[in-house]
Amino acid sequence: MKFDIKNFTTKIICDKALSDAETETVLRENELDLYISAKKDRPKFVELHWSFESEENLFVLGDAWERSYGNLEFKRLSDNDRFMPWYFIATDKNKSFCFGVKTGCNSFVCFRYDKKGITAIIDCRNGGNGVHLNGRKLCLATFVLAEYDDADIYSCLKDYCKKLCDKPLLPSYRVYGGNNWYYAYGKSNYKQIISDAKLQVELAKGIDNKPFMVIDDCWQPKKCCGPWVPNRKFKDMKKLADEIKDLGARPGIWVRLLRNKDRALKKDVRVLRKGKRQYLDPTHPTVQAYVRADVERVKNWGYELIKHDFSTADLFGDYGGSLTNGCTNIGDWHFYDKTRTNAEIVLDFYRLIKDAAGDMLIIGCNTFTHLAAGLVHLQRTGDDTSGKEWERTKVMGVNTLAFRLAQNETFYMCDADCVGILKDYIPWEKNSQWLHLLSYSNTPLFVSCTDKINPQQRAELSTAYKVFNEKDHQFTPVDIYETKTPEIWEIDGETVKYNW
Repeated sequence: MKFDIKNFTTKIICDKALSDAETETVLRENELDLYISAKKDRPKFVELHWSFESEENLFVLGDAWERSYGNLEFKRLSDNDRFMPWYFIATDKNKSFCFGVKTGCNSFVCFRYDKKGITAIIDCRNGGNGVHLNGRKLCLATFVLAEYDDADIYSCLKDYCKKLCDKPLLPSYRVYGGNNWYYAYGKSNYKQIISDAKLQVELAKGIDNKPFMVIDDCWQPKKCCGPWVPNRKFKDMKKLADEIKDLGARPGIWVRLLRNKDRALKKDVRVLRKGKRQYLDPTHPTVQAYVRADVERVKNWGYELIKHDFSTADLFGDYGGSLTNGCTNIGDWHFYDKTRTNAEIVLDFYRLIKDAAGDMLIIGCNTFTHLAAGLVHLQRTGDDTSGKEWERTKVMGVNTLAFRLAQNETFYMCDADCVGILKDYIPWEKNSQWLHLLSYSNTPLFVSCTDKINPQQRAELSTAYKVFNEKDHQFTPVDIYETKTPEIWEIDGETVKYNW
């Protein structure tokens, strides 16, 4: 199961015939820095390969590019045909090793692991083409190896995630409350949000820590895109934020910063991809100023949380669940600034939002997990749960909570998404279990419902909020080798079995 991190081969792939692109490595104990430089060449990928014979009885778990899509699981090495973004853990259930790259790297890195060895694929493109480094020497990634003699796989992975992220960005209080998406699905108004905020305050009665009321997609004139100004049903977003605060809740708001139909934004500030210019190019100075103004506007209205969404799809033309060995499947396109790698562009975009947000909490949704670490307080770690389909909540919610739990408080706070309560859809005995699990998870707890909930639901939600706020809980999944949606969990020293 062991391999020598110093013993590898290197291959560089460029737009044209290789001439002056070079890599350099710096080795430390269990760490390796990979650099690349080029004057004329336009590097696209670098591949590192460690050749060794590996035991086939290993179980392997990889990560995901951004959110997971219900597909995280331990697989036998002999069945492991996956591209594994960012890092992985391999174990025989007694001894384990983890291999991956530190957060905040300047490339997109994924791994293939089979019985013949490990291959790291380092994507350093700009758009779908090679990057114009113009003589610049760039550290693409820092690889980290860690080995463990411990049967507790969760403890091993938690410790490894700490090694990967030097400075996580964490809120100073527990984050919980309401989000209106999974009952409203884009149809809401000022009056309804006030009603929702009142409910959250009532549910949190007796708790010093105020709940959030997050306004999701519904408040702007265009569906699921900008410009980020209020529509006729909301009118005054500052007044709404003030009223939410007066009620005793914290106001939060959702945005999609790179999809904007403002006619003031000309075509030349948009990315040309597949013959269409639909999405803003964050490397263009005009867009950078525009995005900053959008975030600062929301902040000045008085919102204490901003949730920015869809940027993976808007930047690269697809969601993480459809990507394989890199950040985009579309070739022959580039950003306005051709000298930055895609990862550098993403990092610059996240940093711009963080800087403009000031003291607002930031939730990243459809954001690249390894690049968002240290730049968002909360990260949506799975695809959408549901207010209508229990199977979707089970697959997306339970799966991501179980298999990315080690990232909680090591990269950011992991948001496994909402408990969606919509009358006559999901049986309460199912949603009640999901609520119970989240309330003990030490991860953010968001609920999507109106004040039309019944007395039992109201009572269980109030209890869940109290449990969530009272203390840190000891919390780990147990049957993670047998299923994608663990039913057995160890909670505060007791074994709890859920019936999903």
